[in-house]
Amino acid sequence: MATEIFPVKVIGHIRTDFTSKFGVPRQSGIVDALEARIEFEKEFTQPEAFRGLEGFSHLWIIWQFSEAVRGNWSATVRPPRLGGNKRVGVFATRSPFRPNAIGLSSVKIKRIELETPKGPVIYVSGADLMDGTPILDIKPYLAYADSHPDAVDGFAGQVVYRKVSVVFPQELLEKIPENKREPLLGVLQENPAPHYQKDPERVYGFGFAGKEIKFKIQDSVLTVVRVE
Repeated sequence: MATEIFPVKVIGHIRTDFTSKFGVPRQSGIVDALEARIEFEKEFTQPEAFRGLEGFSHLWIIWQFSEAVRGNWSATVRPPRLGGNKRVGVFATRSPFRPNAIGLSSVKIKRIELETPKGPVIYVSGADLMDGTPILDIKPYLAYADSHPDAVDGFAGQVVYRKVSVVFPQELLEKIPENKREPLLGVLQENPAPHYQKDPERVYGFGFAGKEIKFKIQDSVLTVVRVE
């Protein structure tokens, strides 16, 4: 039986402070202070399409791993949660290297502006997407159906990651816009570096809010060394 293919439309894009995949939180909702906005393609900017959405507090975003689209897929992957050195089945993970490069994120709705020069815009917090990520659909989060307090996290729940301490020299922190400092500190506390890397002299970097953040990590202390 031939593989069935059906068309999918990009309905919009998200605007965030991340210019690359590196540094983006590994799951949505981990850094609540991160704010983003969803802008829609002209075809989907009718205000009536958003009628009633203002009554919901959270949103599901269905999106494309636009930086990970490839012609093949991998049956097993190495999750960062397991240190990048153990393979598990791709369907037991949220890896981007899947048959369809589709992601799912739960975010909090901050506000909805229907009348802007770009049409309706949804402002959200807690997004784990890089700037410009294509949005395929949005759906309201339903607490009565989507929340499962007794859910089991499999291998992901067996590994405990603790936030790291962040050393951010004041003269470097002042290079960051004031309203971006709290979100950036939240990102750094999650340690964006690969957890299988142990070289304390290695300098990592990622783009955030128009700046390049350079840091080192040793044990449980992350030190920002440059802001460019």
